[in-house]
Amino acid sequence: MTPADRYRQVAAGFTERVRNVAESDWTKPAPPDGWTARDVVGHLTEWFPAFLASGTGITLPQGPPITEDPLANWTTMSDGVQQLLDDPTTEGKFLDHPVAGKHPLPQAVQNFFTADVFMHTWDLARATGQDETLDEEFAAELLAGMESLDEVLRASGQYGPKVEVPEDADVQTKLIAFIGRQP
Repeated sequence: MTPADRYRQVAAGFTERVRNVAESDWTKPAPPDGWTARDVVGHLTEWFPAFLASGTGITLPQGPPITEDPLANWTTMSDGVQQLLDDPTTEGKFLDHPVAGKHPLPQAVQNFFTADVFMHTWDLARATGQDETLDEEFAAELLAGMESLDEVLRASGQYGPKVEVPEDADVQTKLIAFIGRQP
């Protein structure tokens, strides 16, 4: 699957969860600790545009403030990411970030952002009582890649301590536990 196709798939799942959040649910507690459902969306629409701009000079469109319209805040920025990935000229561009290093732009979006959207889909679903099911194939792919970077990921401060789960747990449970969430 191309990075554009993968993002389209993952973003659609997240967008569906955002659309289905009742107005009263935006303040419900969400993983990680101390966050609300609104914070999950805000995290994605705040960190990635700044990360992308610092490594490429590309500015993504911004919607209304997260406090006013979480759905429009998310879809405006997410549609901009999809347009970027669908643009044939993106293939030859690179993200050159002072911390993350230099990567082909489509792969950087997939590795850093699509993966984050995917994992936060579970967080938003958990916070708002929606379907928490994630794509098993992509979950397995992410888990395999992340397990080899365990020490680096923990040192980054972006992930909590692993949660122990049974050896025979399904791949989604293992991924969620690996990133420090209580499945």
